[in-house]
Amino acid sequence: MAGSRRRLLAGAMLLLSISFGPPVFASDCVPVPQTVAPLRLAALSRGFNADGWINGAAPSRELLQQLRRAGMSHVRLPVPAERVMPGFAAKDEREATLRVLDQALKQLTALGYAISVDLHPGDRFNRLHKEDQDAALRQMQEAWRGLAEVIRSYPADRVFAELLNEPDIDADKWQTEVEALAAFVRNLLPATTLIVGPVNWQRADSLPRFRPLPDPDVVYAIHFYDPMVFTHQAHWDAQDPLHDIIDLPYPINAGDPKVQALRQDLQLRGATKALGMLDVAIAAAKDKPGADRWLAPALQWQQQFARSIIINEFGVLKAGAPRASRLRWLAEVTAYARDHCWGWTHWELAQGFGLVDRNTGRPDPDVMRALLGATRPGRR
Repeated sequence: MAGSRRRLLAGAMLLLSISFGPPVFASDCVPVPQTVAPLRLAALSRGFNADGWINGAAPSRELLQQLRRAGMSHVRLPVPAERVMPGFAAKDEREATLRVLDQALKQLTALGYAISVDLHPGDRFNRLHKEDQDAALRQMQEAWRGLAEVIRSYPADRVFAELLNEPDIDADKWQTEVEALAAFVRNLLPATTLIVGPVNWQRADSLPRFRPLPDPDVVYAIHFYDPMVFTHQAHWDAQDPLHDIIDLPYPINAGDPKVQALRQDLQLRGATKALGMLDVAIAAAKDKPGADRWLAPALQWQQQFARSIIINEFGVLKAGAPRASRLRWLAEVTAYARDHCWGWTHWELAQGFGLVDRNTGRPDPDVMRALLGATRPGRR
């Protein structure tokens, strides 16, 4: 059976190489038994988040073409949830949002991308979700009723349905709720692959508490920003302790002169919370400093349940991270994903974490090489 699965995947990769560029999985990567079609998993293998498209400005066609030619196969398209929920938006606003979504899907499919439509809530829905779970479920169902009307006009193997980004409720409640929501969406979109994730910002260490859904055609999404003292240094919120951390290299090593200088600076400035977070990260890095330490719980879950995984958010805030360290971290994450047949979707395109060079408006060539595997993560 393993040999048959490998031959099936090899055939799928050959077909994909014709339409989507080079094969996306390493030759030595043996996938888990597939519950999702291999071509769909391959389409999800390399992507970016186009945050802000639906409620802001669309990326230029030229930029999308550049990324497509570079090897990107997938766009995760966050849809602001409140803009498609009747409890938060009037009919005119909901219809206008769905028209923008339709235009985006039309453009992206014409360029050869696969797209995951991500129901992406804000604070208003998250408050409702905590206060009244039944009402929140009805809002999600109504949102998906509208989204499905748009999605079903496109090929089911090109557009995927991500049920909810970062559910912010108790794990047991989400388990019951997402099973009901998945069944509801499955009735609307019988041939569409669904994407779901656990609670607690969809961290890898939250996945062990999440049971696979009865529906087999599901990809399980995790988000990865560890260690956050590195990925979120120079945080945009001046009240966040991570705002005080700048120029922290990766990997984090207690003996690194730059790390020692940063610790001393934080002590002198009395930034005790930031210093405490840095010390926790230093202690954690003594065991396993790399991505495998943080992602191991998801891998163990996959080995137990044989379900497909995608890291559909990961990235490093550009404002404070040393450039070489950022590239090293990105390369390490995507190398891990390739080694385990996981898809990945960089967060995000052109904002604080973006892969676009602000000076040129084009994809940053060093970032693209790091993401796509032209460089391997190194150790200093």
